[in-house]
Amino acid sequence: MTPLLSKFNAHMDRLPLVAILRGLKPEEALDMGHAIVNAGFHILEVPLNSPDPLRSIQILAEAFPNALVGAGTVTTAQQVRDIKAVGGQLIISPHLDDNVVCEAVNLGLISLPGVATPSEAFKAIALGAHGLKLFPAEMISPAVVKSMRAVLPGNIRLVPVGGIGTHNMADYRKSGASGFGIGSALYAPGKSAQAVGESAAGFVKAWQASA
Repeated sequence: MTPLLSKFNAHMDRLPLVAILRGLKPEEALDMGHAIVNAGFHILEVPLNSPDPLRSIQILAEAFPNALVGAGTVTTAQQVRDIKAVGGQLIISPHLDDNVVCEAVNLGLISLPGVATPSEAFKAIALGAHGLKLFPAEMISPAVVKSMRAVLPGNIRLVPVGGIGTHNMADYRKSGASGFGIGSALYAPGKSAQAVGESAAGFVKAWQASA
């Protein structure tokens, strides 16, 4: 097991919540990062359709070396290389793309591709993915997660993303979800760092209460 995979597993064991910072600007990265990390989050994702995402990833990776910082909405192998070049360690996609997963694995990065069916899930695992982003979770109910968990390897992390809030985390967790990606319910452009920190703390409490 690589040091980076050990880091990913340790964070997922401690608090398996991914902060999705879509729309984050580089000039607010530090303040938002402090607010989220101080609340207990240690996995941070900046989607590539944010303003200057590579700069924000670089700022977060340098400021929070103990956290796992990476990118979301990754759709090409070149983007994977660009993310690694600025210190990103985590590659998350909305879909399953062989080239993206293989490039991430070959470069020693953590790969969480998006899947919505058992066929996609097993293919992602065969390609070397370290976990599976169940997306969009709005169309993958807790009942579906339970069915997928029954047939997938027990060590594979299942992370629903999309429409996740403090109101439905417990149902997904009971059905076999390993953690969650939290997007607009945590951060949205224009939201203050204080408000983001309060939202983050609320999600930490919801996760702890869902056990």
